[in-house]
Amino acid sequence: MRNRYLAARCTHGHGLYRLGSLLLALLVTGSLCAKPLPMVPVLPLDLAHKAVRAAVAACSKDGYRVSAAIVNRSGVLKAFARADGAGAHTVDSARHKAYTAASLREPTAKLAGLIAKHPELQALRDMNESILILAGGLPIRIDGQFVGGIGVGGAPGGELDEGCARAGLAAIGAETGEP
Repeated sequence: MRNRYLAARCTHGHGLYRLGSLLLALLVTGSLCAKPLPMVPVLPLDLAHKAVRAAVAACSKDGYRVSAAIVNRSGVLKAFARADGAGAHTVDSARHKAYTAASLREPTAKLAGLIAKHPELQALRDMNESILILAGGLPIRIDGQFVGGIGVGGAPGGELDEGCARAGLAAIGAETGEP
C-alpha cells in the first residue's frame, strides 16, 4: 500500500513539474516574442499650462486679447487659456490652429503660404472641420521630439498670433523654429 501511495505521489509530483516547466517555457517564449510597446513622448500637463499662459501673457503685454490652446500629438485639447475680454471666436480659432499644426506637423503660416503658391492644395482646408489654415499655429517639439501643437487666436494678424505662440514655446524650452 505504501508503495502504491509513493508511486501515485511521484507521478502526481512529476505531472506538476512538467506543467510548471511548460508554463515557464510559455512565459519565457511569449516575452521573448512579444514586440515592445512604442514609447511616445508626451508634453506634461504643467508645461502645457505654462505655455498657454505665457502665450496669452505675451499678447496681453502688447494689448491683444487672445486665446491659446495646446493639443497633444493626436490633436486632442490638453491646455487652454483665454484672456479676459478675448472674443468668443478666439476659442475655436486657437484650438483649430493648434490642431492643424499638430495634425500636419507644420506651422500654419507655412501651410497658408504653400496653398497660396500651389492652389491645387486648397483641399487641405477641407480635410475635416478642425483644420484652420491661418497663421498662429505651431507644432511643438522638445529635444527634437514631436509632442503636439500650439495655437493662438485673436491678435490683429496671424503673424502676431504666431509671435505669441512662439513666446509660449520659449517659456517651456520647446523649439520655436527660429534660427
